[in-house]
Amino acid sequence: MKFHNGEWLMRPGVTTYNCEQIRQVRQSEDGREVYLFAVPYKHDSRSLDGPALEISVSSPRPDMLRLRAVHFKGVRRKMPRFDLDDRRCPLSVHDEGDTLTISSGLLTLVIHKKPPCTLTYFYGGRKLTNVGERFGSPILCYADTPEGPHMMCQMQVDVGEKIYGMGERFTPFVRNGQRVDIWNEDGGTSSELAYKNVPFYVSSNSYGLLVDDTGPVSFEVCSEAVTKVQFSVPGQSLDFVLIGAPDRKGVLERYTALAGRPALPPAWTFGLWLSSSFTTSYDEKTVMAFVDGMRARDIPLRVFHFDCFWMRENEWCGFRWDNDMFPDVEGLLSRLHEKGLKVCVWINPYLAQHSPAFDEAAEKGYLLKRPNGDIWQWDLWQAGLAVVDFTNPAAVAWYQSNLRRLMAQGVDCFKTDFAERIPTDVVYFDGSDPERMHNYYTYLYNKAVFDAIRSVKGEGEAVVFARSATVGGQRFPVHWGGDCNSTYVSMAESMRAGLSLCLSGFGYWSHDIGGFEGTASPDVYKRWLAFGLLSTHSRLHGSNSYRVPWLFGEEAVDVCRRFAKLKNRLMPYLYALAADNAETGVPVMRPMLLEFSDPGCEDLDRQYMLGDGLLVAPVFRADGSVDYYLPRGTWTHLLTGEAVEGAGWRRDSCDFFSLPLYVRENTILPVGGRDDRPDYDYTKDLTVYLYALADGASATRRVCDMTGKPVLDITAHRTGDEIAVTVRGAADDLRVEQVGTDCRLRVERL
Repeated sequence: MKFHNGEWLMRPGVTTYNCEQIRQVRQSEDGREVYLFAVPYKHDSRSLDGPALEISVSSPRPDMLRLRAVHFKGVRRKMPRFDLDDRRCPLSVHDEGDTLTISSGLLTLVIHKKPPCTLTYFYGGRKLTNVGERFGSPILCYADTPEGPHMMCQMQVDVGEKIYGMGERFTPFVRNGQRVDIWNEDGGTSSELAYKNVPFYVSSNSYGLLVDDTGPVSFEVCSEAVTKVQFSVPGQSLDFVLIGAPDRKGVLERYTALAGRPALPPAWTFGLWLSSSFTTSYDEKTVMAFVDGMRARDIPLRVFHFDCFWMRENEWCGFRWDNDMFPDVEGLLSRLHEKGLKVCVWINPYLAQHSPAFDEAAEKGYLLKRPNGDIWQWDLWQAGLAVVDFTNPAAVAWYQSNLRRLMAQGVDCFKTDFAERIPTDVVYFDGSDPERMHNYYTYLYNKAVFDAIRSVKGEGEAVVFARSATVGGQRFPVHWGGDCNSTYVSMAESMRAGLSLCLSGFGYWSHDIGGFEGTASPDVYKRWLAFGLLSTHSRLHGSNSYRVPWLFGEEAVDVCRRFAKLKNRLMPYLYALAADNAETGVPVMRPMLLEFSDPGCEDLDRQYMLGDGLLVAPVFRADGSVDYYLPRGTWTHLLTGEAVEGAGWRRDSCDFFSLPLYVRENTILPVGGRDDRPDYDYTKDLTVYLYALADGASATRRVCDMTGKPVLDITAHRTGDEIAVTVRGAADDLRVEQVGTDCRLRVERL
């Protein structure tokens, strides 16, 4: 939201009251909070009229400082709050007259109290950012606007500083120059709208900022003020947490410690998923033809997904199978299990009026209501659609009971679609502010489903395939990128969004291989196969046409088989990364800027690191050409073994069976002994490859079992012409091989 008209004037109807000076400072008795009284005038005298801001500073966790500014503190609206692990750590406070210094860990806030008031953040003595300018305007303010009262703040952006994140966004990867409104919407992948809005950003200057408000936060990123990140919220208070860290990975580690770490997905979820597609016609014969067709072509399939039409038409989401199409549900699901598959079914949080579930939920008061007491309904998506009220514990229990019944039939997990079109002209069971429930609703929805699966399947077996999210949604993996078109352009915009989501605290991301809307040309489909099977999670899904590879030509079958088997063999590497993500919050799919401080990596949005050791650059052109950037060092192509020296841009021309897929120097890459499934004993028939280990360099890698527990720790160190490898833990038939070096190898098992 914009408040100004250029540098000198305000937008018509807008009046702002800036924090010009701090008149009073007080610390709580327990030393965990500092209270400031801020006024919007510069003169040194007492004032009778006008607004003031009451500000509190606290520390949710070490290296974090929360600032809350309030205009009218008498406003009482039941607001849902993000589920944050706020530990209210002790503060170090020094008041030296005109300057107040507040520290938590290595993060320090220096407040100049006299006009013009400034707030400057440092981490270990390194300046991060500031609010206000020493010789300019202080911008922490209350604003009267034609749209109502707002609170607003502006953070300085330094020369060359770049801003990332704010959820899964399909617009340019670097947020500078953009307006971002945090408001979940079902808008596809080709606009500024987003399914997953997260009011958190990461700076290239190694800090993060979370606006702790579930409502419609509005960011102007170097747009209204070209050297500032401006954020505003409607209402009388503003609450944000600034997070300092030594590097960009550290920002995500600290943020996810506060907002929640992703659960560890089951190992089987990393295999290939095949969907029935959206509006296609299908029955048991169709499903089995797809499953048997994949097996006959030696393509390892791990999950079959039933999309909407597993249910009766006009009854979504009524939890009832269409018995005309699936007369023997338990038998069908049992037969799929016997073929080694897991089963996923599509659901959403809406109930069509035609469904018997609607009548039951309406009678028991489980649906959102209008202020006059009527059930909120409309005809978009399904006739007479209503929305489940997940603030009602009884409604949550009822919804979960329907899921448990499906799991008793043989369902293993759920695709939790929708939850973006949540109305604001409603009354919630718990009295929550409906505007601030709009984004938060998806958290309650996905949590209810995830908890239901975990209660039946057990710890470590729960997974959803979710479209919408907000802060904390990363706790319930996995998420996919929504409704993309079947083109190279849409493939690229989807990838930008995935990288953005992974900079917003999410560890895993998937997308519809081949695109959702329309039907891809064979070349797009084959290129998307390579990209999709080198993403953390891989699903073949479309709208009104099937996505089995033989419909796109025999070469597509071969490409699918090649990359599906490759991914399964990489599982000892990938699943250890997943276990690391559950511990640290560092995503498995990583933008280049997370691994490299090289300025050349800060804008890259057409390539990524899969963990710390593999670089992936998908092909986005029909002619097979691809431009990609290799940071300094030795890189070895995983598929060809060719070693090249990085330090700039390269262009390759790739057939459909290849793409730039490079192993970073000084990398230990464990490769499994099976390619037919993703879940197996990763220590059996394991080959450990050492890539371009430099003289004096060391490398480490761990291998985990399917619970995420480390079972092998591998270290390697090169001294001159000898590489010493130590393996701690038991492994059957383990082999160690060098790539890119010619040294005497000494392996010791402990």
